[in-house]
Amino acid sequence: MAVTRELYYRNQPQVTSSRDIFGHCVDDIGTTNDTIALMQCITNELREDDYKHNADIKTFLLVVAGAMTFFFAAGFSMLGGGSVRHKNLQNTMLMTILNVCGSAIAFWSVGFAFAFGGDNQIAVGTASATVLGTKNFFSVGSSPAFWFFEYALSSMAVTVVSGTLAERCQMTAYICYAVLISGFVYPVVAHSIWSHSGFLSHTLESPLLSVGVLDFAGGGVVHTTGGIIALCASVILGPRQGRFYDERGELLEIPKEFPGHSLALQLLGTVILWFGWFGRNPGSALVLHVDDVGEVAASAAISTALCGASGGIAALMTNMWLEERRTGEPTFSLTVCMNGALSGLVAATAGAAVIESWAAVVVGIFSAWIYIGGSNLLIKYCVDDVIDAIPTHLFNGIWGMLSTGLFASPNLLKNAYGHDDHPGLFYSIGGRNGVDFTLLAAQFIGILFIIGWCAVTTSPFFLWMNYMGIFRSDTLEEMIGLDRSYHGTVAEDSSNVKREYYEAYKRNREKKIRSRMEQRKSSSRRGGSAFDRQQNDRRSAVESYYSENEIVGTIDEESS
Repeated sequence: MAVTRELYYRNQPQVTSSRDIFGHCVDDIGTTNDTIALMQCITNELREDDYKHNADIKTFLLVVAGAMTFFFAAGFSMLGGGSVRHKNLQNTMLMTILNVCGSAIAFWSVGFAFAFGGDNQIAVGTASATVLGTKNFFSVGSSPAFWFFEYALSSMAVTVVSGTLAERCQMTAYICYAVLISGFVYPVVAHSIWSHSGFLSHTLESPLLSVGVLDFAGGGVVHTTGGIIALCASVILGPRQGRFYDERGELLEIPKEFPGHSLALQLLGTVILWFGWFGRNPGSALVLHVDDVGEVAASAAISTALCGASGGIAALMTNMWLEERRTGEPTFSLTVCMNGALSGLVAATAGAAVIESWAAVVVGIFSAWIYIGGSNLLIKYCVDDVIDAIPTHLFNGIWGMLSTGLFASPNLLKNAYGHDDHPGLFYSIGGRNGVDFTLLAAQFIGILFIIGWCAVTTSPFFLWMNYMGIFRSDTLEEMIGLDRSYHGTVAEDSSNVKREYYEAYKRNREKKIRSRMEQRKSSSRRGGSAFDRQQNDRRSAVESYYSENEIVGTIDEESS
């Protein structure tokens, strides 16, 4: 029976439609008498509408996930701000806001192009291996939502470094390495593992070891990258004054603790970060080319929750047992519990969508032990990490990558990545093909690449900044606090700093200003480069500082 326009409209519910599908099909076919062709046209149009509707929902959810990931900045601000002494609070907070600002410009201008440039023109599974993107400079690419989500991830790697170097790093140095990391170092890692044409990507036509490196939400790309850069920077920068050495430069028998000024801020930051992880890990399912996005996201959320919870409990109980063995009195450490939970969340990130719930608990427990052992190892070798970012992000980022190679479930691999040829090592035991080390080997190769690339590219840069004198704050600035030195504010606990330090700092600052003004007047008369003027300013400041000969290069017991 022919369907007329009048019959169609008379039987329609009274709703407002975005477009007239029936009328469009009638216009295309040219008649209402061909019912089969008309119904086929309507079916195709409805299918197209459904596809666009689903795409719009995914785009919106990706923006929401990106916003929750961006909220990590608030968590890092609270965690870092609570972990430093009050005299460095404003400086630490400013580093976070500069991070999101600098990362946005660097990632928009060149970082996104290096990481994902041209990906929209490459079909999944057809690309040849490359190490760097070459398109979409000064652009957000074909998907603004995807750019926003990836930008939020890129800013996290920089924040890991800033927390480690807090209380002793110059502002100029921070801006420089933030741009370098988000604009070049991080994008190369992201391209290699996440891009369709990355030489370690699982989407290549011929992926590494036939499986590629699997990093679901950035356990290697984000956390291992930020962690290894933080380790290199911390070794070159050196510890805070009085942390491991006395005023004569001799090693302290017991390292001096510099407790943060607010446990409340640290706890708030930890909870904010945990909340952000529920957007970041499940949200990563939206960038995979799979049909069961909801199932993949749900698996990632469960693994995230269980890894964080088991990590926090295991760290708390393990530290209590160690303290009881060492001192005879068990104590419950809030700081250790928080860092244990964060370690579990980091460890969950690489394999969140491919590990079963029982495996998530195991991964979280081991992450706590890795954090405690790693933190003690850093202290043993006098590496000063203000917020324990290196054991949390580097060591557990590595563990998360390896745990994927150990615990990846065949069923969950099929859902998330579309194949189950090479499951985790433990699932291959007793299988038809014997023990399969393929995925674990690929993960290990990915870890080696990340560590090698980041160490080789950033270490010379940090050494150069240290040589130029623009990396570390000078002794007086560190003694009185970076808030006073760089921001002109006086901390509430400034009474703990000796008065002669303030007086010496004031005299030194006045001499620097006079010297700088004289250099400007002199350079205006005889010319000279900006670099020469800066070097003269620095030389004059150093000479005036040491000519005072009134203070020692460390803080005494009262200023801790």
